[in-house]
Amino acid sequence: MGFLICVFLQLLLLGSSRVAAQSNPLSPARMLDAMLQDYAYRAFVHPRTGTVFNATLPANLTGIAVSTLRLRSGSLRRKGYAGYFEFDIPVGVTVQSYVERVVLVYHNLGNWSHYYYPITGYTYIAPVLGLLVYDAANLQAVGLQEQNIIVTGNPISVTFSNVRAVLPGGPAPRCVYFDLNGVPQFSDLNSTNVCSTYRQGHFSIVVNSSEVPPAPAPKPSGAIAPPIPPAGSHGKKGSSKAWKIAISTVAGASALGLLASLVICLVRHKRDKKLEVMERNAEVGDTLRMAHVGRTQAPVASGTRTQPMIENDYMHLQERNEVSRHKASQGHQ
Repeated sequence: MGFLICVFLQLLLLGSSRVAAQSNPLSPARMLDAMLQDYAYRAFVHPRTGTVFNATLPANLTGIAVSTLRLRSGSLRRKGYAGYFEFDIPVGVTVQSYVERVVLVYHNLGNWSHYYYPITGYTYIAPVLGLLVYDAANLQAVGLQEQNIIVTGNPISVTFSNVRAVLPGGPAPRCVYFDLNGVPQFSDLNSTNVCSTYRQGHFSIVVNSSEVPPAPAPKPSGAIAPPIPPAGSHGKKGSSKAWKIAISTVAGASALGLLASLVICLVRHKRDKKLEVMERNAEVGDTLRMAHVGRTQAPVASGTRTQPMIENDYMHLQERNEVSRHKASQGHQ
């Protein structure tokens, strides 16, 4: 019974873990990264190191361009790779956890940019470009995590080829970098259309929204895009986030409590089993022989060491002892 309770608690623990995981789903941008990694690896029909392959995407991702390039880690560090579309990768780029080969996946999100990477108060004047690094050990793999890269020399430069003009006299355009969590960071341009970075991620050029009208960006039929909340729904969105945080906190506390209960239950179950074995071993030495008595079985005690002696036999024994002593005394005389 105790063991069944322990199993039940473990199932509850797994269920609460799933609830906690569902309360923090992946962002649409991260789901898109995983999807594009899958299509990029499919482009390696006849893989060749150092050759760029363009991926084929489904119709509902029309407007996005994805390409892939496999390189040896040592070659990337010694030679870099210039002209990987808008990216120029200098020498000195290393992978933190060494792998023999890496795959560089290139993204051009085109008119999907503001759907997956919205920025309040800014407008894109160039498409969002991405550069992500993966392990090339298994070209059939899906859902891979990005490899951590370290740029030890000059930064990676991003030269945008299609930048919209801005109003004269307005604020200067700025580079924006999105890390793997989608957090934006702004910096100044190196020149009119060049940004630089020491990290992988997604990049673009933006200006203040009041200085340039937003470019039309029609969404293709069946496109996967993050939902846009209706006007006046900011309060509901904040309330939803608060509920998610509260649910995550309660689920985490419940999981810890259930884990502690599971450990205590297992310890008690092990102790009870040990006591049961000790009691069973103690009973084995006192087992009585069973015998049939009528139609039933009953324990029968073993024979005693000293057999009982009736009174007549005892008297005869005493007489024999007296005769023996008398003969012995006559022999000495």
